[in-house]
Amino acid sequence: MKAFIFPGQGSQFPGMGYDLFNSSQTAKDLFQSANDILDFDISKIMFEGSEEDLKKTKVTQPAIFIHSVILSKCVDLSPDMVAGHSLGEFSALVAANCISFEDGLKLVSQRAEAMQIACDECDSTMAAIIGLDCKIIEKICLEHSDIVVPANYNSANQIVISGKKNAVIEICNQASTLGAKKTIILPVSGAFHSPIMDSAKTSLKKAITEINFTPPDCPVYQNVSAQGINNPKIIKHNLIEQLTQPVKWFQTIENMINDGASQFLEIGPGNVLIGLNRRINREIKSTKLNI
Repeated sequence: MKAFIFPGQGSQFPGMGYDLFNSSQTAKDLFQSANDILDFDISKIMFEGSEEDLKKTKVTQPAIFIHSVILSKCVDLSPDMVAGHSLGEFSALVAANCISFEDGLKLVSQRAEAMQIACDECDSTMAAIIGLDCKIIEKICLEHSDIVVPANYNSANQIVISGKKNAVIEICNQASTLGAKKTIILPVSGAFHSPIMDSAKTSLKKAITEINFTPPDCPVYQNVSAQGINNPKIIKHNLIEQLTQPVKWFQTIENMINDGASQFLEIGPGNVLIGLNRRINREIKSTKLNI
């Protein structure tokens, strides 16, 4: 069975989507539609902008979404199951025909804006902890007096934490003394997938209730539950909860494999998810989808 997986924030790069634009009329039409929906020329920024331009909140998340979805629509392949890492979950929902490209882009744009506002309200960050069992990380986060939580379960031994900046630094130091091979403060604007995103969750919930979700063509494995979901009502609920709950990525991939996935196609900019898949299960074929 074929699984489509879609990347999240951090996979953007200058020139993203330009080759795609030049190779397909479908891509040209969708890029123009995206410019119209967002009311600014995001395609020009994607094709010609610098790394700094692409890091701007109103650009980053929509750009990755646009690139991923257009790529998925320019190939004659249908997935048996889909999943996306954080932001990538929106791309997965469009690929499974649960929501339209237009509605997905509007949600992603509103999500990015709401998340940036939440980030601006608190001095927060995220960090990757490598080489330490996730149970240990969960325990030391739980015991800390300030806001710091596991945010991304990328593999059994690569966990991203999220929270108040000082708390994240303290947990990194503690993790190092407990045997972590490496800790890395990530270049992000705030604490995604943590309670600090509560205000963004409120805003996103309102936007999601106004969008029409239909039963997807195939199961959507969602970050919050790591389970394949077909019920639009549950999909909506999980999508809202995702902002403050951890991304259970390695659990998702393991469940997809257990449910029959034998080939994973990463669709979108970068190849981060292929690397994570190799850490999770080297026996399963994971490839990059290119035009």
